[in-house]
Amino acid sequence: MTRRIVALFVMCAGAALCWLPAGAQQAGTTPLPSAYTGPPPVSQAIKDFVPVTEAMIRRPSPDNWITWRAGDARWGYSELNQVSDANVGQLRMVWSRAMMEGFSEVEPIVYDGVMFLAHGHDVVQALDATTGDLIWEYRRELPPNVGAITGTVFRHRNIAIYQDKIFMATQDAFLVALDARTGKVLWQQRRGDYNEKLSSTSGPVIADGKVVTGSWCASNSKVVGGCFITANSPQSGEEIWRVNTVAAPGQPGGDTWGQVPIENRKSVSPWIPGSYDPELNLMFWGTGVSQLGRDAANADPKAHLLYTTSTLAIDATTGKLRWYYQHAPRDYRDMDHPFERLIVTTAISPSAADVPWISPKVKAGERRKVVTGIFGKPGLVWSLDAKTGEFLWARETTYQTVTKSIDVNTGRPIPNELLPPPVGQDDPIPSCPYTYGGKNQPSGAYSPVTDAMYMPLNNTCTAISAARVRATVTEGWYSGTLIFPPGMDPARAPVGRLEAISASTGKTLWKYEQRAPIYGSLLATNGNLIFSGDVVRRFRAFNAKTGKVLWETILNGSVGGRPITYRVRGRQYVAVAAGGESQGNALLALTPELTGARGGNTIFVFALPES
Repeated sequence: MTRRIVALFVMCAGAALCWLPAGAQQAGTTPLPSAYTGPPPVSQAIKDFVPVTEAMIRRPSPDNWITWRAGDARWGYSELNQVSDANVGQLRMVWSRAMMEGFSEVEPIVYDGVMFLAHGHDVVQALDATTGDLIWEYRRELPPNVGAITGTVFRHRNIAIYQDKIFMATQDAFLVALDARTGKVLWQQRRGDYNEKLSSTSGPVIADGKVVTGSWCASNSKVVGGCFITANSPQSGEEIWRVNTVAAPGQPGGDTWGQVPIENRKSVSPWIPGSYDPELNLMFWGTGVSQLGRDAANADPKAHLLYTTSTLAIDATTGKLRWYYQHAPRDYRDMDHPFERLIVTTAISPSAADVPWISPKVKAGERRKVVTGIFGKPGLVWSLDAKTGEFLWARETTYQTVTKSIDVNTGRPIPNELLPPPVGQDDPIPSCPYTYGGKNQPSGAYSPVTDAMYMPLNNTCTAISAARVRATVTEGWYSGTLIFPPGMDPARAPVGRLEAISASTGKTLWKYEQRAPIYGSLLATNGNLIFSGDVVRRFRAFNAKTGKVLWETILNGSVGGRPITYRVRGRQYVAVAAGGESQGNALLALTPELTGARGGNTIFVFALPES
């Protein structure tokens, strides 16, 4: 007979995990009740943990959710269909669990019945995915000043699993590998200095056997060469390659910053994880803005501050830049473009009635592998050839004044400059969208069944004071009061919007609008369902083909998490985080009759009745 040892997790210096045998007590802790019989049995899946291979990541089982957005192509789509448009009305909550304070933007990982959940403050938990019972927990001991310096301590969007490890990008600029069985730290690799206003708001992804991680750099970051993407060895943490997102003097694109020295070329953050095409061995990452904007002296007016607001196609083996496409040249309104790049193979047949910008080189009906989606805050849908970056087509969704037009022959966007008014004219100048979009970090989804992308949007603009427009951009982003787009009635106009768009034709297939803002990510399933949450606590299921609301529940706060679905022992579950902080709450200024709720951050899990 083997002796069963019951252990408790306690914190140690350096944020390691220590083990105490049953009955032992750490100095200064409260004794356990006499009736205490130990923690719940450790999940059998943890005991018999099977390492995650590259093949599993490339072709994930629908039972699991083991990659960011459920696959390399970042579709946010599951083949599971036990929960469908025919029975989703029976969906019931089966468990929930409180989380650390912070933003409810997280996307959990589920593997073989175990949920790995990231929290703010660099906390990771392994939970039984059927009950929420704790298996292990890791809490990083962060520097006390990290939150004040980086401002990102309360935000975690994802972690990664590979081999027998869980990988997390930390708020103090480390990459950490945890033992997936125990939560023990296996290695940690310093990626930079958080004192330079460097951090991570999203975690790593796995490509070509490497742990690839983006970064977040403040607009006044001291990171030389702008922000960066790194690839690290999963075994040791050793850095294999690094790509900076700012072109340095002497490099291709370096002259587009004019005479600005490299130390003043700041930010340009790739702060949402990229997608990966293993056939092309290319990763597709999006970038943010630089606060220099239009005031970058002597910048080349044709190329505009590379590689801001761009799609970067990066060789996953070498880190070499294969191609780039810049979406909003010389932006100075905080119109970041780092959002999900969907990889889709479809017949390219853009509808001239719906798509104003179509390359004359497009052959209607030709099947191509494309990088598509809404990449940036202005809300434009883009379709680019995945292998070459060739511009194929683009169209607007929400009202925007950032891009005036696109030269369809060259594919070059033509920006709509925000010109200062004459001296003495002080009326605010409208600019659309507001700094939170249009589209923002909440992820859209794609269904191969409908060949449609589904996008969470908001109808917003901002009124910028004349004084701010005349000022230099170093005094702050050009933003102002939140307002509705022109022609919309402030008393009744919808703010939140879901839009289904054909990846082939660019046509809007259906549109759902509501008064309350929608600031949560989407999940698509083979049950003909789209799941989405909003700022006023509603979590809904829609018919993927029609947009009809099929099911709704009310949670404890803004539903801002990334919904996932998985299956354990034949039962399908749907999970979403809600109740934490949300930038979407700011959009409630447009709807004074509605109130948000800042409840405790919580993970909610739903399923059909067991019968």
